[in-house]
Amino acid sequence: MATSVIVLNGGSSSGKSGISRCLQAVLPDPWLALSVDTMVEAMPASMRASDAGINFAPDGRVDVGPAFLTLDAAWTAGIAAMARAGARVIVDDVFLGGAASQQRWQNVFAGLEVLWVGVRCDSAVATGREIARGDRVRGMAALQAEVVHEDVVYDLVVDTTHTESLVCAQTIAARVRR
Repeated sequence: MATSVIVLNGGSSSGKSGISRCLQAVLPDPWLALSVDTMVEAMPASMRASDAGINFAPDGRVDVGPAFLTLDAAWTAGIAAMARAGARVIVDDVFLGGAASQQRWQNVFAGLEVLWVGVRCDSAVATGREIARGDRVRGMAALQAEVVHEDVVYDLVVDTTHTESLVCAQTIAARVRR
């Protein structure tokens, strides 16, 4: 069975978005790239910095509430529906709950061929990227660097500490079943 979904999991500023764009360039078929950031940006502004929605604490911690979880369930189901309808999808996510976060994706992707990819990056390097980006709460990269990988099972792990996004994308593309 051909791979229909690639899930990239890594902490903030680990390089997932760059890898996702490179995958779109190197894979022979068209792939949609969807990110948890896209979902957060699509939410009403009132749900950002809200106990019911999503809150980015000053220390970089991310807390999600019940309204966020409801939208997230719809988001994940929608992405799975697109894959079932024939779209090939790259998911860029941050498994704040480690294995439990992976499980929610496994549930909606049941029956689909998924390539699970861990995107690792040294905490200090990710922190430097976070500062350079300027659009993240400082501390998020360091807090997420390891916790997002706790008990998560991958088909492949790439490390962007010293490896460019394109090289990581080529490594991932070589594992995609056509």
